[in-house]
Amino acid sequence: MTAASSGPTLPATEGAAAPTADLAELLRRSARGDESSFAALYDATSRRVYGLVLRIVRDPAMSEEVTQEVYLDVWRTSARFDAARGSAMSWLMTIAHRAAVDRVRSSEASRRRDDNHASATHDVAFDTTAEAAHTSLEAQRVRKALDTLTEAQRSAVELAYLGGYTHTEVAKLLGLPLGTAKTRIRDGLIRLRDTLGVPA
Repeated sequence: MTAASSGPTLPATEGAAAPTADLAELLRRSARGDESSFAALYDATSRRVYGLVLRIVRDPAMSEEVTQEVYLDVWRTSARFDAARGSAMSWLMTIAHRAAVDRVRSSEASRRRDDNHASATHDVAFDTTAEAAHTSLEAQRVRKALDTLTEAQRSAVELAYLGGYTHTEVAKLLGLPLGTAKTRIRDGLIRLRDTLGVPA
């Protein structure tokens, strides 16, 4: 994968593991424009980032594009990383998850526009229209409910229920103890349930 001119050239490697790398320090150096540190950060993390993106986006080619966009974003915003708020890997995975979900939503919106255009010249049964409207309204309710969660809760819940990860996988992706990940998911689901008015 090769980055655009707005950032350094990304290495061609698939992201070999580098467990000894201090990711937070690599981010700090990247924020100062150190391209070799950014390359080391990429080598240490890109495999996991691509894996998360692919699991959400499903399409390998599109996932490579999104992963490249993620690292360009990381290069531009690495100065915003705050180690006091979470691990470097958690920060990276949150950016990757958002980028992947945004790409899926964008693709779905484009597909809906195409479908709407194609169906504009056809008669649609009332039941089909009503069902589509109901599904759209439910999706809007869920999105609004997700917005009421804290960032930590939302990341955990979206990975577990949109990304399809187990609690153990969520903990590893976010760099958290398993108990903390379970607590975030549980608290997020409780808030979602209350917001949506679902009986306990």
